[in-house]
Amino acid sequence: MSHESYLSPKIAIKFTMAPSNNDKPINKWLITITVMLPAIMEIIDTSVANVALPHMQGSLNAGTDEITWVLTSYLVSNAVVLPMTGWLSRVFGRKRFLMTCIVLFTLASLLCGAAPNLATLVLFRVLQGAAGGALIPISQAILMETFPPHQRGMAMAIFGIGAMFGPIVGPALGGWITDNMNWRWIFYVNLPIGLIALIMCAFFIFDPGYLKRTGHAMRIDYWGLFLLTSGMGALQVVLDKGQQEDWFNSSFILTFSVIAVVSLAALVWVELTHEHPIINLRLFRNVSFSAGNLIMFVVGFCLYSSIMLIPLFLQTLMGYSATDAGMVLAPGGVATLITMPFVGAMLAKRDGRKIVMTGLIIGAFSMFLMQRLSLEASYWSFVWPRVILGVGLAMIFVPLTTVTLATIPRMEMGNATGMFNLLRNIGGSVGIAVAATQLGRFGQFYQTTLVAHVTPYNSAWQMRYEGFKQALLAKGVAMAQVDQSALAMMYGMVRRQAGAMAFNHIFWVSGIAFLAILPLLLLLKRPSHQETGGMGH
Repeated sequence: MSHESYLSPKIAIKFTMAPSNNDKPINKWLITITVMLPAIMEIIDTSVANVALPHMQGSLNAGTDEITWVLTSYLVSNAVVLPMTGWLSRVFGRKRFLMTCIVLFTLASLLCGAAPNLATLVLFRVLQGAAGGALIPISQAILMETFPPHQRGMAMAIFGIGAMFGPIVGPALGGWITDNMNWRWIFYVNLPIGLIALIMCAFFIFDPGYLKRTGHAMRIDYWGLFLLTSGMGALQVVLDKGQQEDWFNSSFILTFSVIAVVSLAALVWVELTHEHPIINLRLFRNVSFSAGNLIMFVVGFCLYSSIMLIPLFLQTLMGYSATDAGMVLAPGGVATLITMPFVGAMLAKRDGRKIVMTGLIIGAFSMFLMQRLSLEASYWSFVWPRVILGVGLAMIFVPLTTVTLATIPRMEMGNATGMFNLLRNIGGSVGIAVAATQLGRFGQFYQTTLVAHVTPYNSAWQMRYEGFKQALLAKGVAMAQVDQSALAMMYGMVRRQAGAMAFNHIFWVSGIAFLAILPLLLLLKRPSHQETGGMGH
């Protein structure tokens, strides 16, 4: 089977222009494995450090506020690089840029593992995040080009399986390595993966012709670069630290908010007037692309906030261990993995927009199920809504990515994938920030509401209070302490109930958000399988 049988003529340039590969076409599955390795490495590293934070804190003698910068620094630099991936690919050449990112990411992982103090670790995490930011958009862009249009659904499904593999494996792998070896090994584990990815990239990835012909890309948009860095960096800091610093009551958050707003507003003006902008905002003139990005922003908002809320609910209110909480999340990831190949196959024959619509409805249904969770719920009561959400996400991510990027010209694919991933990440950061804030505020609101009913004149309160007293006496607690201890237990119960009600309210809001974006599907353009199907033959 020759390469022309599954590639369009323009894409075939990258094989015919590669001197050592003229007579030996490269299998698309080898290219898939090559780009998946660095992408999975980056995705795992986003979540692998979370479980090791307490160990890092003790080892590096850092405070709780300080140690979170290990996560924040990575996200900030990641957010800055994501939208400029397409531009950097044109400036340096995509293959060279991809290989440089893999080298930098692997080297930064080694340096993170060897970091002697917190300041050094944060510095190397910034480097790691910057190198990692480009890995996913480049991988997606290469996959979208390697597969013919009628097989892109399957290509995105394969990518999605890898993307889901990270969040499932990351926390478990991080926990196991931290418990059995040392937190430093969560970074060292990237070394062999990075080395294999680099070797495969050298042999199997080549730049398409259109990337080699863009000499004008060397003209650097310095203002765009500066405004993008300051704007995205400040925005990420505001979202990550807002709740901790009490939002706009803090001069620190206020300052960074002003920097973010001014920088991003100026960035839009500069990029729309510059001849060769660092990010091509003109892509948003494409209504289908804009609608797809907005849907992905809301999906990121709901997904990341729910993934943060479920373990928090289980560990703070239900007394689950970190491992047990992970076991509640894992089946949902497995459901996504199992569903994705079927969704990829369906995309070749069905309208992707209808699959996304089904996924959004399933996602909303799962959130409404979570809204009904109580403090008496069993393990499976938490698992099933998560499994249903996993199926819904598989039906959202793959077709939404395929349909959103289907109308983008090949030359702009790097730009488009960068923006698409950036909006998912920002949606996630906004979701986590909003959920954390609402959790505290709704918790206080419901506690105030419940306390009004906790009086000695309430028969239910009297029965529960007497029950606690009898239980304490049976355990041998001194009579003098029984009243105080029973009241403390009653207060604890009220707080837990208020907490559960706050969680339920946020799950309900997420369900409504899933349904609210359904009308945007009408703006997505349906790719024609009949027209594109012929390109593969």
